[in-house]
Amino acid sequence: MPPKAPRAWQRMLSGRRLDLLDPTPMDIEIEDIAHGLAFVARWNGQTAGDFAYSVAEHSLLVETLFSRMQPAAPAKWRLAALLHDAPEYVIGDMISPVKTAVGPGYEDLDRRLAGAIHLRFGLPAALPKTVKSQIKKADKVSAWMEATQIAGFSITEANKLFGRPNPEVLEQLQINLRPPMEVRQDFVARHKALQDAV
Repeated sequence: MPPKAPRAWQRMLSGRRLDLLDPTPMDIEIEDIAHGLAFVARWNGQTAGDFAYSVAEHSLLVETLFSRMQPAAPAKWRLAALLHDAPEYVIGDMISPVKTAVGPGYEDLDRRLAGAIHLRFGLPAALPKTVKSQIKKADKVSAWMEATQIAGFSITEANKLFGRPNPEVLEQLQINLRPPMEVRQDFVARHKALQDAV
């Protein structure tokens, strides 16, 4: 008798069972994504403040930055920016050095989950390279802000690692750490606004 395959699914609060190795759009709910991301800490939790800086908060910031940097972008690409780290609701957020150490297995898992998430919300499974690159630029600006405002990096060090952002893009943007449930609610609301605009 062959050995039993290890369990590769996770039960979500919605009751859905998400197969991590073979995810389908039918098993993805925005409430599960928002809840998971609101409780996943960026920077391995090594940030100043009374609350962890969550991936949900980061995602909201990246979407704001992307919209500022690409003001003509349609709502569907803004939605893609909001969902750029959505797979982390089940696989967690790994800092770049850990991703490098883990190797291509993590990237493959991330890609499969992202594809299912995109399809669930009416986006192409794989984003166009130009859009992906634009979102990555907004992500780097977000990392610079996080590094200098809450993660203890000097501006010089952040410039070296993430590049020097355009000051106009940062105008009147400040990271505010908030309770997870508040961030979750804002993530769901922003998703709905963007989904309705697509």
